[in-house]
Amino acid sequence: MSLLYCLFRAVSAAAAISVLLVGPVPAKESLELPLIPGLSTPEHTVDNAADHLDPEQATGRHEHSLVHGKRWMVSAANPLASQAGANMLRKGGSAVDAAIAMQWVLNLVEPQSSGLGGGAFALLFDASEKRLTAWDGRETAPSSADAQRFMSDGKPMSFAKAVNSGLSVGVPGLLRMLYDMHQEHGRLPWPDLAAPAIQLAESGFPVSDRLHGLLASNDALRDQAEAGSYFYDSDGQPWPVGHKLTNPALADTLRRIADQGPEPFYEGQLARDMAAAVAAHSRPGDLTVTDIAAYKAQRRDPLCMPYKKVDICGMPAPSSGPLAVMQILGVLSHTPIATAEPDSLEAVHYFAEAGRLAYADRNHYLADPDFADVPQQALIAPDYLRERAALIQDEVSMGRARPGVVASPSGARNGADATREQPSTTHMVAVDEQGNVISLTSSIESAFGSKILVNGYLLNNQLTDFSLVDKDDQGNWIANRVEPGKRPRSSMAPMIIMKDDKPLLAIGSPGGPAIINYVANALMGFLDWGKDIQQAIDAPHRGSRNGATELEAGSSLVKLSSGLEEMGHEIDIREFPSGLQAIAIMEDGLEGAADPRREGRAIGR
Repeated sequence: MSLLYCLFRAVSAAAAISVLLVGPVPAKESLELPLIPGLSTPEHTVDNAADHLDPEQATGRHEHSLVHGKRWMVSAANPLASQAGANMLRKGGSAVDAAIAMQWVLNLVEPQSSGLGGGAFALLFDASEKRLTAWDGRETAPSSADAQRFMSDGKPMSFAKAVNSGLSVGVPGLLRMLYDMHQEHGRLPWPDLAAPAIQLAESGFPVSDRLHGLLASNDALRDQAEAGSYFYDSDGQPWPVGHKLTNPALADTLRRIADQGPEPFYEGQLARDMAAAVAAHSRPGDLTVTDIAAYKAQRRDPLCMPYKKVDICGMPAPSSGPLAVMQILGVLSHTPIATAEPDSLEAVHYFAEAGRLAYADRNHYLADPDFADVPQQALIAPDYLRERAALIQDEVSMGRARPGVVASPSGARNGADATREQPSTTHMVAVDEQGNVISLTSSIESAFGSKILVNGYLLNNQLTDFSLVDKDDQGNWIANRVEPGKRPRSSMAPMIIMKDDKPLLAIGSPGGPAIINYVANALMGFLDWGKDIQQAIDAPHRGSRNGATELEAGSSLVKLSSGLEEMGHEIDIREFPSGLQAIAIMEDGLEGAADPRREGRAIGR
């Protein structure tokens, strides 16, 4: 391995700190065990699936075949976006150019998931330097935000009330991140990248089955004047499938950004319009033009972990996604799961148990590392994962897992966080002719974000990814509490798998906290069970977010319910509208895949 790359995967000295682990928790006794000082009761560590709405609910299935290419490849969540990215690569553009063009089209045709009003994380492999870089375009809390932001009369306000308000809007980071990436890695002129989206916004695009279905089920969006008049007809009905929808306001916004860069958005009239829209909401927020102007995207060292013959790399904190994926796979490497049938009772049991352990740690430790001690290397240290794996019993579920105990730099103890994170997000991947690779996940949080539409795009509600309370029931500060300028924890998991210093796979998904299980399940299929990447994405979803064991409705896994219940698993059968997009870089060429649960498409040449 190159010296630079080895630095990315080096295990810090913190990993050598001795680790104290909590023993297994039998399912029926999990709430009665004595507490370890500083740790909360198990119910506070649960990321209970029943509490997670799926605002981007399932809207049908579109079967895909593996797409092959020799020179370049893109995969995004909508065919129009994929085509825009492919056109950039046909013109000689870079992987970054393709991703930017895809993102602007997604803002238009998939407005429920991402856009100018939100944020993103990206993992980028620079082929010329053989270097991985993590880009952080996550939103930030306003300068006046505090830990009582979502409290009312001493209690947290309802989640729906918090989401659909000006209080939930953070400073958007997507544009600044994309522009900074283009300055370093773009080959085509910046204005060219917005041209496909501008043309579509002016001439119109057909409303898809998915967009229509989501509009039909979202009363909160209909209730907002600006959004309601754009997304619904004069009778308040969602535009029908195939209706040609134009967005001249977004076209004008993108044209300003294409001509002048990010300055109008962060320092000009667009910034003033954002702040005014947030202040004018019936539950106003405190986002200011000063907050918007101060935003900076960050470059971070990627988080990497050796796994068998590859290295798994992803976005570090404030995202919890890649770390939790690494924990799941690292724990599973100490079980017999790799030799089990992928959809067997045994495989589902082990996968769910590993997920309980990973989500327990995620809820306890992960937050913005600029504000909290986040012992990332300690949480993926080989000895720690081995000892966590020892908590898994072959035939009995542990029920609810407690977080392991690892030393943080300051010695501080965290409270347990039960933040509700919504699965409205998108993912895209691109590989260009030079071998540069990007894996980018973008989000406005809940479906249609805060529902505040301004200048043709929706503003995020990412601040509800913070804990709504600042302390747990034991009085411990929650690491992911609201603080001024802080970035909320995320589960987004843009990842690149490396083999022999070269990218092997770029992958990621939308899906809120379920992203972690989606990506881990696909990686198990691709790396351990010999599936091609389309087969791995097609595989039925399973797992636990440290609550019930979840099985994908309508899949072959449903028949395992009774067997799992006999092992102590509580079962939750539900639809899982993931949106995995991936590109595998194989010896004989590129292989692209798109999730059949959404309307995405891979295109290669």
